[in-house]
Amino acid sequence: MSICGHLDRIELRELPRAVEGCEDCLRIGGKWLHLRICLTCGHVGCCDSSPNRHATAHARDAQHPIIRSLEPGEDWSWCYADEVDFVVREITGSTRIPPSPLGG
Repeated sequence: MSICGHLDRIELRELPRAVEGCEDCLRIGGKWLHLRICLTCGHVGCCDSSPNRHATAHARDAQHPIIRSLEPGEDWSWCYADEVDFVVREITGSTRIPPSPLGG
């Protein structure tokens, strides 16, 4: 069984009440499919099925290894460095997100 070795990098303990969408797509006029949040700094980016893959770009550029899905009904997290998924039970709250501009 693979285990994430970066749990000490998690600083976000409560999800925001609402987000407007992928921060980077909103800035450049892009479109996203699914939203992810960085558990180190709270940056909201789009998934790898989105055209711009902003969550992965943020993880790479900022060296913040763990994201969590913001999609309704999903509570999984992903560590890019260790390539494992898991659930962080200590994170509380839920986030209202807008509909995907790509219809997902």
